[in-house]
Amino acid sequence: MAHAAVNFANLDGSVEAGFPNLIDFEDEQLSSAFEVSPDYCFQGIIGKSRAIQNVVEQISIVAPTDATVLLHGDTGTGKELVARAIHNLGSRRQRPYVRMNCAAIPSGLLESELFGHEKGAFTGALMQRKGRFELADGGSLFLDEIGDISLELQPKLLRALQEQEFERLGSAKTLQVNVRIIAATRRDLSAMIRDGEFREDLFYRLNVFPIEIPALRDRREDIPLLVNYFVSECARKMRKQITSVPTQTMDMLTNAAWPGNVRQLANFIERAVILSPGEELIVPVSELLVAQSCNSSSLVFSTTAAQTSTFHAAERQVILDALNAASGRLAGHGGAAERLGLKRTTLQNKMRRLGITKTQYLQ
Repeated sequence: MAHAAVNFANLDGSVEAGFPNLIDFEDEQLSSAFEVSPDYCFQGIIGKSRAIQNVVEQISIVAPTDATVLLHGDTGTGKELVARAIHNLGSRRQRPYVRMNCAAIPSGLLESELFGHEKGAFTGALMQRKGRFELADGGSLFLDEIGDISLELQPKLLRALQEQEFERLGSAKTLQVNVRIIAATRRDLSAMIRDGEFREDLFYRLNVFPIEIPALRDRREDIPLLVNYFVSECARKMRKQITSVPTQTMDMLTNAAWPGNVRQLANFIERAVILSPGEELIVPVSELLVAQSCNSSSLVFSTTAAQTSTFHAAERQVILDALNAASGRLAGHGGAAERLGLKRTTLQNKMRRLGITKTQYLQ
């Protein structure tokens, strides 16, 4: 079976294009060759799940138009990557693509960031400055976390969206622009409308073409593809030679809920690559177990009996594999505890809880 992966935007907004090595799960070896199936690759969005393919179909439909798009999805699902794909496939692709995270800018500065200001418009305004609408003229403006815009600013944003005109702070001159809006949020805007936190007319103006970005837990068949990609990328950057991902390790990763989605998975795999002293990927099992037992943690697992049982079985096998690879040694250099990124006492506690005895790993 061919495997692929998904690229997601970096924190600075750039996108790294690249594709994973293949994993042959029979011998658990990472191939050095790169392969991309056209069926799974679309504008840097790569995945075989029905959920991600549905997103691809919607991008293809709306991108050639100038319609406003509203992306909804959890944090870390890749909303900006989708926004960039819409821009790149549209008629404005040669024009600017400007992004702004509405949640990252203090509310007092947000209006200036959006519409710009004149010199002397407020304390600290030492020179004229163009806002994001002006910078995006002729192109696309991506407003991330649109649900975090204050009620006071929402009417001005609505006017800018409807009339494509605005005034800089401190100026009476009306400026006209031609901007395509792509907005995104993790919040339930309908609930915010009911609570009086978001304007209904602004919501309808944004919600012309909504796209739901699936959480990673809703496309688990893509997790091995993503693990493959992140392992190969991290190993390359760290100049490590990771050549195998144990099947039981992959089972553990696939059964995790990943509330932080692809971003969380990427960070977790990066730590795993750092912790791996040899050619086999060693995951920090302790993090997964802490997450499983604490629902308020940044790593949360499903509490259904079936998934819990699957996780315990996978966890047990990973520990047994580490013990066998360490010839039964728990501590010290190359011992099972080091291989698993655990303290010796923590590993012993897990072995007792899982019923792992010496007779099971000292064959």
